[in-house]
Amino acid sequence: MTNETLDDAAGLLPAEAIDAIERAATSAHRHENLFSERAANIKQSAVRDVFDISMRPGLVSLAGGSPYLQSLPLERLAATAGSIIAENGLTALQYGSGQGTEELRAQICEVMAAEGILDALPQNVVITAGSQSAQDIATKVFCNPGDVVLVENPTYVGALNTFEAYQVQVETVEMDGSGMVPDLLEARIAALQTAGKNIKFLYTIPSFNNPSGITLAPERRQEIVDICRRANILVLEDNPYGLLRFDGEPLEPLRAANPSDVIYMGSFSKIFAPGLRIGWALVPEHLQRRYYLAAESVTLCPPTFNQMLVSAYLRDYDWKGQIETYRGLYAQRCQAMLAALEEYMPPGLSWTTPEGGFFVWVTLPEGVDTYPLLKKAIDAGVVFIPGAAFTPSVESSNKLRLAFSAVPPDAIVEGVRRLAPVLREAIAAL
Repeated sequence: MTNETLDDAAGLLPAEAIDAIERAATSAHRHENLFSERAANIKQSAVRDVFDISMRPGLVSLAGGSPYLQSLPLERLAATAGSIIAENGLTALQYGSGQGTEELRAQICEVMAAEGILDALPQNVVITAGSQSAQDIATKVFCNPGDVVLVENPTYVGALNTFEAYQVQVETVEMDGSGMVPDLLEARIAALQTAGKNIKFLYTIPSFNNPSGITLAPERRQEIVDICRRANILVLEDNPYGLLRFDGEPLEPLRAANPSDVIYMGSFSKIFAPGLRIGWALVPEHLQRRYYLAAESVTLCPPTFNQMLVSAYLRDYDWKGQIETYRGLYAQRCQAMLAALEEYMPPGLSWTTPEGGFFVWVTLPEGVDTYPLLKKAIDAGVVFIPGAAFTPSVESSNKLRLAFSAVPPDAIVEGVRRLAPVLREAIAAL
């Protein structure tokens, strides 16, 4: 790829720039007709596009949902990593078990116990390359092209990318302020089954949904699982933020009372370090073997050294104390964002008030498309993620996601202040 091509693409919006680069790289090449149908469905993540842009000096990034790693004891972790190599290097740098180390799987059961899952067994835990890989494995194991997966609207863009790659039909269920609406879920299932559709699972982020920050109310949680059970639909529960509730105890996961009907996915990306790419799936015992074999067929084994470092962290460090630190940090930053929105945003907007996690979801008046506003926001010195990234719909979206987790409070306020005139201009143009 030439510098000229990159320069030509630089003036475009992120996804358009990626498309321009891909066309220049592939359109004239004879190998283009070798791509599978599945490859055509694999798209660059809008979040990753904007993440790269947000590295530009001077920009305030309210885009990426990254943890605040500066609060970790980095020097001590460096010494721990060195000792793992020095004392156990032949194990740490060698192939390992395809399911993951026994020590880490047992420790993961302790982590899940802190979330409210008290009956997890290490033999039913499969360690994966983050929860993204766990989603991919589940889709591969359960879905044929044309099968239906249900999701909240909005939902995690990485999951949507996975489902599209496997040629799955994604159907949305609307949320209100208390999460997915059970009556709407039941109605959507009935309509799809009447139409002859084969629904395989419901993918849900019940605690502090990405991107909306909305939490599924406790009184709805069992009802959602019961509706799916009656229709013989699995529940794929993604809970990377569950321990990061600002106040009180973590909400009981869907999996806690439903061991046979829920595949539970967790991750150390938000509670420790995303760069290690260590997550897991707690799989019902009757599904575990096929799930594990599918995982092994892709990665052969999760990285042994990374698992050993996570194990050392859980064994030798105050990981629960670190989570308390994170909770305090993120609560403070969330409050800074909510206060800044209240102070600077023009009339006609609304936004969610999350109880935990990393994100605030902003809704503009009908008729505003937030995607074209991204370039204007970048010119103003701030970055966000347009709402269209978080839905399978091809229609424009009047929503956007703001992330507060990795940004100090004063920078959050400045970012919101920079964004406000861009949104005010868009509203005035209606």
